[in-house]
Amino acid sequence: MVTTQATPKAAPAQDHERPILIFFTSDTNGRCRRAEGFLAQVLQRRHNHETFALRFVEQGDHPELIDRFQVETTPTLMVVADKVVRGRLVEPRGCEEIQAFLAPWLR
Repeated sequence: MVTTQATPKAAPAQDHERPILIFFTSDTNGRCRRAEGFLAQVLQRRHNHETFALRFVEQGDHPELIDRFQVETTPTLMVVADKVVRGRLVEPRGCEEIQAFLAPWLR
């Protein structure tokens, strides 16, 4: 499921203005490990590592954040910009799906 609510600013973002890419994960879930690899590939293409402030939230370590962001399953990717959730991708299944989800922010 992909939802995108708004597009990012056109100007290059400074560190404090970069959108936050939150990866909700579980150490015991193989799909999370695969999704992490897919995400790394997408960010590596065209050098997009600095596009986002990347945060990993382990389900067992931070259940309060899982509840706060209403994450029902892992892996889930979420983009937060200007303190608003701009997009959510639940259970990404490949690079193409992640790239399409992050396209508004990628170079």
